[in-house]
Amino acid sequence: MQPLQPDQANFLLHGVLLPAIKGEHRITRSIIEAIPVDKGDYRPDEVSKSALELAWHIVAAEMRFMEAVAAGGFDLTPNPRPESVKTSADLSEWYAGNFDSRLQALTTLSNEQLTKIVGFRAAFQLPAVMYLNFMLHHTIHHRGQLTMCLRPIGGKVPAIYGDSHDSALARKATT
Repeated sequence: MQPLQPDQANFLLHGVLLPAIKGEHRITRSIIEAIPVDKGDYRPDEVSKSALELAWHIVAAEMRFMEAVAAGGFDLTPNPRPESVKTSADLSEWYAGNFDSRLQALTTLSNEQLTKIVGFRAAFQLPAVMYLNFMLHHTIHHRGQLTMCLRPIGGKVPAIYGDSHDSALARKATT
């Protein structure tokens, strides 16, 4: 396989990944906001994360991946949920407030920064830009788990890639 070329990395970032990250951010926020504020401690099983813990894992990992790409390396220092984030509403606000600056930092990276080989947990050695694709898959995977928690706690599954059953019912109710 040929190494990722700088112009290819730039195209991946600006033509594919940044638009996808923006779109997925909107969806992730809608799912976090669908967690009833008094039900964030719900866990489908004793070994599972709670809904709020899983939502924090998603957004904290996104911040970590975006920061790593911008910095050219991972800081794996533990990143506990801030004390101020007690509910899904708090988390949605935190996520919105911390996302844009990290996304903006990505837009200014040089082609050389995007193609720099970065290690992750001794498991991967990839061009930095490729971790944004990894991030998207990670978010979508865990977001699917989170949506499975919504109905048992009285939440409604929002539209994701088109209507969900719940969003279709809500739309029909307004027409």
